[in-house]
Amino acid sequence: MATTIVLNKILKRYGSAEVIHGIDLKIEPGEFTVFVGPSGCGKSTLLRMIAGLEAISGGDLLIDGERMNDVAASKRGIAMVFQSYALYPHMSVYKNLAFGLETAGYKKAEIDRRVRDVAKILKIEDYLQRKPKALSGGQRQRVAIGRAIVREPKIFLFDEPLSNLDAELRVAMRVEIAKLHQELGNTMIYVTHDQVEAMTMADKIVVLKDGNVMQVGAPLDLYNRPATQFVAGFIGSPKMNFIAATVESADERGAVLSIAGRSVRLPGLKVAAAPGAAVTFGVRPEHLTVGAEGGERLGEVTVQLVEHLGGETVLYTVNHAGDTLNASVDGQLKVSHGERVTLMVDPLVCHVFDANGRAIATPAIPAAQRVA
Repeated sequence: MATTIVLNKILKRYGSAEVIHGIDLKIEPGEFTVFVGPSGCGKSTLLRMIAGLEAISGGDLLIDGERMNDVAASKRGIAMVFQSYALYPHMSVYKNLAFGLETAGYKKAEIDRRVRDVAKILKIEDYLQRKPKALSGGQRQRVAIGRAIVREPKIFLFDEPLSNLDAELRVAMRVEIAKLHQELGNTMIYVTHDQVEAMTMADKIVVLKDGNVMQVGAPLDLYNRPATQFVAGFIGSPKMNFIAATVESADERGAVLSIAGRSVRLPGLKVAAAPGAAVTFGVRPEHLTVGAEGGERLGEVTVQLVEHLGGETVLYTVNHAGDTLNASVDGQLKVSHGERVTLMVDPLVCHVFDANGRAIATPAIPAAQRVA
């Protein structure tokens, strides 16, 4: 049966320095939760406190309603997969998988059953007699994951397990871990700085910054309705464009913003700000179009770089005020360096943030749900 994890006002201090600031969070049974944020935000520290590898300075950690603050790591029903594979180089794959069970006193037949079941799940049956040095990076990571699965824990914790793999292998292993979650149904927490991993794998994303939770939600909720400019800039690839703007008018019918000296009408976008307020306008690259049609005119820009990716074309541009604007358009757009093009934007997929970075206007209708 899957497990519930509750963090109640969790604190972490190193001496007088507080690095985790009273975090409240509930992880539902069987949920795949991803902690994401920049380096130093506290995501790995938080994971290690749940695992029992870091002492909790304040607050309560509850697993299935039982307080775990002072319970030894080995008694929490948790298995952890680290960034480094940490395999025993002198042991075969079979022995690496079996070693923890042997030291725990399991019978030989039970160990063999578990090892072979896990090898089948991870498709490493053919490698059981090999040493780690004879394996590829992806195979070694599967063995590391297998060593966690074989213990049959209630909770799996992953601390940036794919960081040492190349790009193609990371994609393949993302799929494998997602399939594994679907098959096992265990509660899983996964730490990464890669928001693409977070978007593609998570049931719930927890965005962290400086030891605080900035926003919690399903991947598309965070993508469509970020609560702050930080979350908006962190979730989504390529990242959201931000431009300083001023509110000219705002009412129930929409708003007009002054952007780079140009009045841009945004009908239907309700902005909670008074005329004259300094704000930040945000729009995702995939919500910009090139040409004289397709929404409201954002203005002319100069193309600085073009990336032809086959199925899409990414333009890196700059306007007359020096603001950079990146546009990601479908297909193979014929545009050259130095060319001037017009960018258009759909007002219903724009964002506006106040001087403190709080969202004061978000899309009325998520882009994916709109009908052209």
